[in-house]
Amino acid sequence: MNIGAVLKKARLHAGLSQEEIAEELYLPRSTISKLENNKISLKAEDLIRWCHVTQAQELMVALLCGIDIPTIISNLSTLLGVILWV
Repeated sequence: MNIGAVLKKARLHAGLSQEEIAEELYLPRSTISKLENNKISLKAEDLIRWCHVTQAQELMVALLCGIDIPTIISNLSTLLGVILWV
């Protein structure tokens, strides 16, 4: 699972730049970049704070349960498109 891509998507969905989330999490911007590019491992404490700042607590639950988030998002997007079309 590409956790970095999921973190980035949550950050972007929250409308935050790397600099803004770095400030909220008290981490250097370079650390945010490394996390989003899977160059360093995410600590549980940082995951909790990331999910809180981005208002994506369901992300934390999904990651901990091993749920494939990109597939679910893709399926939900398709479903919502069909619902909105009807």
